[in-house]
Amino acid sequence: MIQAGIIGGAGYTAGELIRLLLHHPAAAIRFVYSTSNAGNPLSDVHQDLLGETTQKFTNEIIPDVDVLFLCLGHGNSKAFLEANTFSEHTKIIDLSNDFRLTPDAVFQEKHFVYGLPELYKEDIENAQYIANPGCFATAIQLALLPLAEAGLLEEDIHVNAVTGATGAGTSMSPTSHFPWRDNNFSYYKPFTHQHLGEIGQSLKQLQPSYDSDVLFMPNRGNFSRGIFATAYTTFGKSLEEAKTLYREFYKHAAFTTISDKELHLKQVVNTNKCLIHLHKHRNKLLITSVIDNLTKGASGQAIHNMNLIFGLEETLGLELKASYF
Repeated sequence: MIQAGIIGGAGYTAGELIRLLLHHPAAAIRFVYSTSNAGNPLSDVHQDLLGETTQKFTNEIIPDVDVLFLCLGHGNSKAFLEANTFSEHTKIIDLSNDFRLTPDAVFQEKHFVYGLPELYKEDIENAQYIANPGCFATAIQLALLPLAEAGLLEEDIHVNAVTGATGAGTSMSPTSHFPWRDNNFSYYKPFTHQHLGEIGQSLKQLQPSYDSDVLFMPNRGNFSRGIFATAYTTFGKSLEEAKTLYREFYKHAAFTTISDKELHLKQVVNTNKCLIHLHKHRNKLLITSVIDNLTKGASGQAIHNMNLIFGLEETLGLELKASYF
């Protein structure tokens, strides 16, 4: 059994990770680290785990685990690794944005591979350290990568994406309180969201000539989980050619599927799927991409990366049913 440790165990992504690992047939949770909750049962914080486990949070680190998941706030993973040492065999999967960009990918002689399996599967299989992609970045990249690989991105890309309240994390802010969020809708960080860096990095890798903008408008939705993203750009070929292009690009992808029908969030909530739909209007191609921000956009993708690193079946522990009703 793969022995796993989790750092920063009280947040939404850690809770999702614990749920997945508890039912993973090839992994076991060795410890869940949280200084503020040390000694308390996991189910005190993640209340849906009541009856699933009697394990408790700890403030002690076991340095020889097989895999370590860092579920810390952005900017905190580097500080944590500077202060703590782990075994040479320990694989590290970081869910923050600390190591996603190429200039940040090497830290303490550790080389972090960008963990988007649809693009870097072979690199992930041979990696020891993984930088898990951001949730918006996952949905948007999967919408655009086939066009970039074919060299078909010609002009600005317009992206509008809505995320659920869990995307804001567990720390309260004026825009995460229920009375504010309920029956409400708003944008934030227009054109400047931090995930744009990793999106642009992948697009430029596949299509170095692309020098236009990804104009991204992130939105807050009044639902708990999921991302509904739409992107459109100029496309000179037919809709059928676009579908063929996308199906060919994702023919070996374990979790990404092209749909001929329009999409909605309930098809992916509580799963590790990304569903994509294509629509052509005049010379514009509209791409819709939907994921669950906590699974495919975070913890599920981290488990997918763990499976690849350890040579397991990609879908192991991730064959999840959507919360459709």
